[in-house]
Amino acid sequence: MPRVLITNDDGYLAPGIRAVAPAIAQLGYDVLVVAPLVDESGVGSARAGMVDRPIRTASEEENGVTFTGIEGTPALAVTMAVAGVFGPRPDLVLSGINRGLNIGVTIFHSGTVAAALTAASMGVSAVAISMDSDDPRHWPTAATVAGEALGWIRDEPAGTTLTINVPDRPLDQLAGVRHASLAVPRRTVLVGTTAPTGEPMITLQRTDATPVAGTDEALLREGFVTVTPIIGIREVRDDSAATALAKRLTA
Repeated sequence: MPRVLITNDDGYLAPGIRAVAPAIAQLGYDVLVVAPLVDESGVGSARAGMVDRPIRTASEEENGVTFTGIEGTPALAVTMAVAGVFGPRPDLVLSGINRGLNIGVTIFHSGTVAAALTAASMGVSAVAISMDSDDPRHWPTAATVAGEALGWIRDEPAGTTLTINVPDRPLDQLAGVRHASLAVPRRTVLVGTTAPTGEPMITLQRTDATPVAGTDEALLREGFVTVTPIIGIREVRDDSAATALAKRLTA
């Protein structure tokens, strides 16, 4: 069976990764768990200071799985594992289960999704999986979805990446599985303000806006597991910008 790196951005002690790793191991996969020592949510693909620096680690065993924490981000955990720091290079990467959803175009900032995209950039297919709750109860539902997603992605071209969101409900109460487009999130808006102490700050405010049909945001509200294939940074094959700049510089 393939070797699977399991990581997250909630930390190696988080309940999501503790729930999914044994479930994936029980499917027969060779499981390697490497994740941040502490919560690194929202760090995106950051991995600054990774070269020529000893990286502190800690590990413990639970349910027959060794959980290793590193002093760094999810993207760094993936980079180290694929580079062979923790043994053979993984064949697949599973990032999650994240506490809280990852929807819309703002997944660019998600440490969970960035870990999957980092794997893809290194030629390893990956699944990022998140739950639509800040305090999930039904971890086994998402763990089951994760196992099935790995079973599909293992036969796809290297670098294939999925981001999946799972409603926090029992498996038999899911509405189904749907392909979802990325929403322009409407649940919340970012508002710039000033703290009582005078420093600038940003607050998050809830809205009652109706999500756009067919998006991950809308389908999650309807009880569907949302599946969105994504790709990382790709160039636009259009030389018009370079041509225009060349003309301006030689005018």
